[in-house]
Amino acid sequence: MQHEFAQVLNTWPIERRKEVIASTTKAQVARALARENLEPIDFLRLLSPCALEMLEDLAQRAHELTIRYFGRAVNIFTPLYISDICTNQCRYCGFNAKNRQKRTHLSVDQAFQEAKFLHDQGHRNILLLTGDAPKIASPKYVADVVREIKSLFASVGIEIYALSEEDYALLIQTGVDSMTMFQETYEPTLYSWLHPVGPKHDYTWRLNAPSRACAAGMRCVGVGALLGLTAFPEDAFATGLHAYWLEQTYPGVDIGLSIPRICPHEGSFNVEHAVDDRHFVQYVTALRCFLPRASITCSTRESPRMRDHLVPLGVTRVSAGVSTAVGGRATPNNNNPGQFEITDHRSLPEMCAALKTIGYQAVLKDWEDPSLSSVATACAS
Repeated sequence: MQHEFAQVLNTWPIERRKEVIASTTKAQVARALARENLEPIDFLRLLSPCALEMLEDLAQRAHELTIRYFGRAVNIFTPLYISDICTNQCRYCGFNAKNRQKRTHLSVDQAFQEAKFLHDQGHRNILLLTGDAPKIASPKYVADVVREIKSLFASVGIEIYALSEEDYALLIQTGVDSMTMFQETYEPTLYSWLHPVGPKHDYTWRLNAPSRACAAGMRCVGVGALLGLTAFPEDAFATGLHAYWLEQTYPGVDIGLSIPRICPHEGSFNVEHAVDDRHFVQYVTALRCFLPRASITCSTRESPRMRDHLVPLGVTRVSAGVSTAVGGRATPNNNNPGQFEITDHRSLPEMCAALKTIGYQAVLKDWEDPSLSSVATACAS
C-alpha cells in the first residue's frame, strides 16, 4: 500500500496535466464549481489560467464550503522548535548542515520549560519541530519530550523527519495525535537536486511517511509542498491529489494541508518560480472546493493581511506567537536566526482579536485525549 500514491501520481504525468490545463474552458470550470464531489481532473481545471480569470467565483464557492463544514471557527496552534541540528543539505532551508551558525538542541527539561512558557501564554495546541538528525533528535528523544509536556496541552503534533510506522506508533503511544510532512516538491528529479545530501534525499521514503503515520493510527495527518520550488500548478495539483488519496485510503484519519510559499532563510536560494498572490489565492480556493472537509493551515510565512484574507476562503488553522528558532523563550538560543523569516509576528491575544474583528472565533482546543484526564484540567482555565 505504501507505494500506491506514487502509482496514482504517475497516472498524471506533466504532459497530461498540461493538456488538461491548456484545454480547460470557463464552462468546465463552472461545472466543477457546481459539483458537490470533485474529481482530480476538476481540481486540475480549477488550477488553470482559465479558472484564474474566474477567481471571484472560486472565492465565493470556497467561502460557502468553508462556512458549511467549519463554521466561523479557526484553530490556533504554535510551533516549538526543540532541535535545529540537521544532517541534510537542503538548498532552500535555514537548517542546511552547511550553513555556518550555532546549533541548539534542548534537553528534555529545557523543552519542558519552553512548553510551559507557551502554556502560560494560553496555548493549548502545540507542534514540535526538529532538524533531521535521528541519532541526536531521535524518536526516543521526541517521545521523552512529549511525555513531559503532554499534560500541558490538549494536542501535541510533530513536524519532524520521516519515521517508520513503528516509530510513529511509539509517538502516538506517548501522546502525539498529529503529524505534518512536507514533500517540498513532488517532482522526483528536482527533489533529488534540492536534497543532495542527508536522509531527506530519499524521495520515496518521505513520500510514504504520511501513509505510514496513518497506518500507525495517527489521528490527524497533514501534507504540503513548498510553493515556488517548481512551476505552478505542478506541486499545487500533486499536493491536493496526495491529500485526496489519503482521504480515500484512510477514511478514519483527519487529513489536512499546509500551504507554505518559499521565503528568505539563512543562506541563499534563487526562487525561480515564485507564486504571486493571485495564484496563491487560487490555490487555496481550489483546495477548499476539491477537499471541503480538509483543514488548511496558513503559517506566519504569510503577512497578517494575507492570512486574514484567506480565512473566509478556506484557511481553518493558523499559528500565533511564533518563533522558528530553538529556545529563546525560557532558555538561551545562541542567537539562532531560525529556519525561515516570519512575516506575521502577532501574539496569541493579537491573533484572537484579529479573528474576532473579521467575524471569526479563535479555537484554542477542539479535541483532547480522553485517556489523559489531566489535559482537561490544564486547559480549563
